[in-house]
Amino acid sequence: MRLGIIVGTNEAEVVWNAFRFGVTALKANHKVNIFLMNKGVEIEEIKDERYNIKEQVDLFIESQGKMLACGTCLKSRQKGGSSVCPISTMKDLLKLVEDSDKILTF
Repeated sequence: MRLGIIVGTNEAEVVWNAFRFGVTALKANHKVNIFLMNKGVEIEEIKDERYNIKEQVDLFIESQGKMLACGTCLKSRQKGGSSVCPISTMKDLLKLVEDSDKILTF
């Protein structure tokens, strides 16, 4: 199955669970794409003692998960893209939705 996950928050527990789910799906041989938008593009700045987001993001990437980040959302925060948050557009989000069997939002 092809899963699309949209993360639109910077709330540590929610982001952590979104990536845990993504990793679990990848390990079950599903294809997973994550699109970061709104406050979700702040993922690299989230620090929390209980929820190790960086660990889950690294596992997601190592497991061949793909991630994109809304360029407009990044720009509105005076941020550029990075290896964790590569810049993309609404056209990329539309393609993710069209190509996915299921879409989940966190």
